[in-house]
Amino acid sequence: MIKEILGIILVITGIFDSIKYYWFGKKIKEVKSSKSYSRKGMNWAIFHDLFRLIYAYYIKDLYIGFASILALITMVYCWWQIYLYYPYHYRNLKNFKRPNIFIYFINSLLPNQLRKRL
Repeated sequence: MIKEILGIILVITGIFDSIKYYWFGKKIKEVKSSKSYSRKGMNWAIFHDLFRLIYAYYIKDLYIGFASILALITMVYCWWQIYLYYPYHYRNLKNFKRPNIFIYFINSLLPNQLRKRL
């Protein structure tokens, strides 16, 4: 009984967590800039929820799994908005082309001293 109540509370707080990332993505889309949003922070949040989903599968816990799936869906939406509206260095040039998504992802994982400006 207590496990079910705590599981339902976990899912409800997971919904609020998902709404937060949806709002971040929506705000980035409205402003058309992701200048103040951390790519590295979003990568770690996605990694955390992926690991939590694997853990939920391993221990067979539907509540943790459902909360993780909800969060991952909106995190990927927010990550995509950050990718689309990232303030690229050469964005205003005539022949600007957005970098490959894989290069963008690798660049977002590197420390500031090692990565080149996109």
